[in-house]
Amino acid sequence: MIRYPAFDPPEYIDWKPDAETVAAFGQTIETHPERSEIVRALESAQLLALYEGLVRNRLHDIALKRWVKQGVISKAWLGTGEEATTIGPVHALDRSVTGDGLPSDFIAPMIRNAGGCHEMGMPLGDMLRGYLGTADSPTRGRDLHIGDFKRGVLAPISQVGDLMAVTAGVALGFKLRREPRVALTWIGDGSTKSGVFHESMNFAAVQRLPMIVIIQDNKVALGTRLDQHHRGSFLDWPAAYGVEGGSFDGNNVLDAYAATRLAADLCRDGGGPVLLIADTFRMGGHATHDEREARTTFDSTLFSQWGKRDPIGLFEAYLIDGAVDLKDAGMKDPEGTRTRNAEMLLRVEARVTTEVEQAANDALESVRTRMPRGESAAEGVYAEANTARNEAIAAS
Repeated sequence: MIRYPAFDPPEYIDWKPDAETVAAFGQTIETHPERSEIVRALESAQLLALYEGLVRNRLHDIALKRWVKQGVISKAWLGTGEEATTIGPVHALDRSVTGDGLPSDFIAPMIRNAGGCHEMGMPLGDMLRGYLGTADSPTRGRDLHIGDFKRGVLAPISQVGDLMAVTAGVALGFKLRREPRVALTWIGDGSTKSGVFHESMNFAAVQRLPMIVIIQDNKVALGTRLDQHHRGSFLDWPAAYGVEGGSFDGNNVLDAYAATRLAADLCRDGGGPVLLIADTFRMGGHATHDEREARTTFDSTLFSQWGKRDPIGLFEAYLIDGAVDLKDAGMKDPEGTRTRNAEMLLRVEARVTTEVEQAANDALESVRTRMPRGESAAEGVYAEANTARNEAIAAS
């Protein structure tokens, strides 16, 4: 993937595949036989779709960071380095439209899981308009926490722990209607300390809801390191709630995909909820305004270590060096396969780059022509008042 010195983390700019790290990427898949079987069954189109999702997620964030540097917006919350934790799980869900016109499965992303929005079908232009506050943004300019219920995306909540309760409610609805659908949400390692997380997790466990919860363990909450707010291991938590669970490599999109696919199948069979822990790292600040603080929060060697594990670079290296021919989905001559695969990935990246650039231009055009009217601030917020009825009540 093309690197952008003005926007990428320093560790990504001259990124080259580290042989040991790339080998570990493939070995991770083989560690779990059930996951390995799922990965081996992936077709060429599915592998390319995963790569496309990762690239789209990264370029969406780069577009936001460019706007910050240009002064278009003041700051942005990015998922750089954590893309696989979002893209893999979303692709593992059933995104087909059901009889009610909605996707089979629903997601409830945090703002750092923006990749889930576009992979569920939300247009990139709408997502970018959310940051710009235009009248044609998903929230009509009210909030940058965006979603689209018609596409199975519940909008994030600023108090991120609260999204657990909403997701549990959606999963409860699926259960009561006896629908084989799944609701998935992510929560940061810091937000697991909120009371609503524990209440929702316990409720989901007792009710056996078809709900997948991914603890996005990126080692920091705002500017607080994990060791400053957490003792023990998240791996003990599924047993504490009496639910199924486990961990996956949050920088390995295939491991993320396979782990979530197994969890979704279990939920559809009545074995939910499932609590998964994604081991990953945030290659930046809580938002773009405090990236320098993030660099002082951790030892620089930690950024160097995780820099080698760029989820896009690793997956790219895996696909190029692997024995699977992305064009024919069969076992071919290694040298020929390597060349063909590299060319296919370049074409995917070029297409997505054009898509993101067009979406950004369209969003900026909305700033020039479609900003909200001041009097629209109260529209859709309060119930319409029945003046005649109120006057009659007052008179009585």
